[in-house]
This record gives sequence, C-alpha cells and structure tokens, in this order.
Amino acid sequence: MPGPGLSLASSLSSLTGAASTRHHDAPSRAKRTACRYNPAMRAIVERVNSAQVTVDEKVVGAIQAGLLVYVGVAADDGEEDVRYMADKIPHLRIFTDPDGKMNLSVKDIGGRVLVISAFAVQADARKGRRPSFDAAAPPEKANALYEQLCRELNAAGLVVEKGVFRAHMHVSCLNDGPICILLDSKRTF
Repeated sequence: MPGPGLSLASSLSSLTGAASTRHHDAPSRAKRTACRYNPAMRAIVERVNSAQVTVDEKVVGAIQAGLLVYVGVAADDGEEDVRYMADKIPHLRIFTDPDGKMNLSVKDIGGRVLVISAFAVQADARKGRRPSFDAAAPPEKANALYEQLCRELNAAGLVVEKGVFRAHMHVSCLNDGPICILLDSKRTF
C-alpha cells in the first residue's frame, strides 16, 4: 500500500528505481562468471562390501570389504594434492566399530582399496546441461598423479587394486550404507 500522501504510481516508480539501483550495484555477469571454483584433486570415496572393475570383459581389479575411490585430477594439481589424498583416504573413519559407530578406518579393518581414475569427477555442471571438463588435467599429468596416489596408498599399508587409465571401464560395487564421501584437496567442500 502507498504511504500517506503517495500515489500508487509514485510508489511503483520509487520501487522500480530502487530495483534498478540494486541491479547496478550487483556484480556484472562477466565478473560473476570469472569467479570459478578453485579446481582441486577430487575423490568420491565409497564404503563397499565388494567392488570390481572390468575392461573388455576382463576383471582388472577387485576387492572385498574396503573403499572404492574415484579420483579426478585437476590441471593445477601437484604432489601436495596427492599427499593430502594419500593421508586422508586411509584414515577416514567410516567403518563401524562394535558399538555401531563410524570410528574405524579402512586400515583398521584390514580392508582394501580399488582406485579408479575418473576425469568426470572434475565435471563442472553449474552452467547449462552439458558438463564442462576444462578443469581436468591433461592425460599425461593425470596418469602420473593417479599412479603416484596409488603408490602412496600402498606405502601407507593398503592393498591397492586399480582400473586401467583412459580405458572404458565397467565398475560394479555393493555399496555398504550407502556411505559416499566427497574429498577435495583444496578443502573447498
């Protein structure tokens, strides 16, 4: 309702003016799109009863109780990102203790890890309907850091099974929970 002494038209005009003032104060579209997320090594970690990966109908990696880890390497990732993941994954307390609480790590239960290189984990689907993979590392760099992560997980005392880098893979698992944890080496989520 217009205030005392104001017509409906003047009230609408003042609201329109206020709205357009706010519009000019808002960041421009170019500035908003320039504020992209900070690409980082990402992982989807699933607690599984079993998992396996096949390539050309041949099983190339399989585990029983443990973790299925999909890893996406970003273009600006380096050894620090690998170290973060190699420390975080073996120590995630997502397995249940005798009291039914998630207090145990994959190392605590003697579980194994199936690590799958998956550039699609780097997908950015915030704009439009077709994901962008621009943040993903080039294949040579991605493979080197993926292999380094697998070696470091193994050095941490885990039995590590792997997929085949750049192959078309079929991954199957029996997820336990389901428990799926997202990791980001830059800790943005």
